[in-house]
Amino acid sequence: MRIAITANGPGEVAGWFRPLARALYARDPGCEIHLFCVPDDYATGYEADLARRLFPQAHVYDPKTYLRVALGAQVPGLPDRVDTVLYLGGDLMHAMRLHKRFGGAVASYKFSRPSYRERIARAFAVDAKNVEQLRGWGTPPERIVTVGNLAIDGARLEAQQPTEAGTPDDGILIMPGSRGYEVENLIPFFFTMALRIARERPGLPIAFGISPFTPASDVRRAIERGGDPRVWAQKGRLIDDGDRRYLATADGSVRFPVLGNALAAATRARLVVTLPGTKTIELAALGVPMVAITPMNAPEKITFNGPFTYLDRVPLIGVPLKRGVAVTIAKRFRYHTQPNMDAAAPLIHEEHGTLTPGRVARVALGRYDDAAWLAESRARLGALYADHVGAADRMAESLVELPTP
Repeated sequence: MRIAITANGPGEVAGWFRPLARALYARDPGCEIHLFCVPDDYATGYEADLARRLFPQAHVYDPKTYLRVALGAQVPGLPDRVDTVLYLGGDLMHAMRLHKRFGGAVASYKFSRPSYRERIARAFAVDAKNVEQLRGWGTPPERIVTVGNLAIDGARLEAQQPTEAGTPDDGILIMPGSRGYEVENLIPFFFTMALRIARERPGLPIAFGISPFTPASDVRRAIERGGDPRVWAQKGRLIDDGDRRYLATADGSVRFPVLGNALAAATRARLVVTLPGTKTIELAALGVPMVAITPMNAPEKITFNGPFTYLDRVPLIGVPLKRGVAVTIAKRFRYHTQPNMDAAAPLIHEEHGTLTPGRVARVALGRYDDAAWLAESRARLGALYADHVGAADRMAESLVELPTP
């Protein structure tokens, strides 16, 4: 089988592509996978590098190379034709562009468009609600196959990796996100929060789970700068000590381990503090209690879906306009994390609005001490996505069986 796949951000590459590629190779070790990382504001720029490390046998194209391919250029390893083009993230037009060049059947995951309803041979759905969305986009019902959420398999796979020294056993793991705004502002924010917790609870294990999409140079730059003044964060530094790495105060007197395998560490923590996004789904699948924050301290810096994300680039009026749009969007939703939306209940403790590190520290300690809430959260989160286990195998099987035009 020869398949071309589009993906964009870290959630799609690590959470969706990784388990699917593993399932495809398990079914057919000779499967020829071409992953095209497409341009996208949600991407970090390191997705292609990680995909190559995970699957050396795959053909992986970074966004610049994809653009050359989309414009008709020839690049090393490029096929003349594929059996299937699969959309796993980015704009659907990229998948359609590859289909126009390489032929094959077109399949999509989770999303579609009315204009593509006749061109998509198979639409993979996450759940019954997603099935109705796909039907609303005009997808013929007989072409829809419910497979589940690929991120669940991705989380279980990642959590099986060995844990590292510094894992906060029965402590707090902080996962600050991987997008540019999150790295620049929320690593310092969470660092300041961690200092507050450490002052109140000396000895409580605290560690940072940094995304594999975030290079150490970006972490160092962020912690030394201290973020936007509106996040009220304290500056620090990144220390390398042998084979271990720490976020530390300027004098090095307080330091927190920096871990690369965050999901494995999360299974041994009592609480995770993070942001809304794919990681909340993955942590929910592992039954890990969470506090998730949506800080609106500098809303014009946030990336969100649609053209409004570029408003801040408009001279003079762009920044205040984007602030207003961001606040309006945030207020439209009672819950900002997907597990809470899916459960229609606050299984994850969420904090929205203008936040301070001290405020979030108090909330985190309150949840850390609440044994009843922790037990209920573990049980309900663990059960929420149990039916989704095996989504990658189901999708791989369906892809293999998909007829080639």
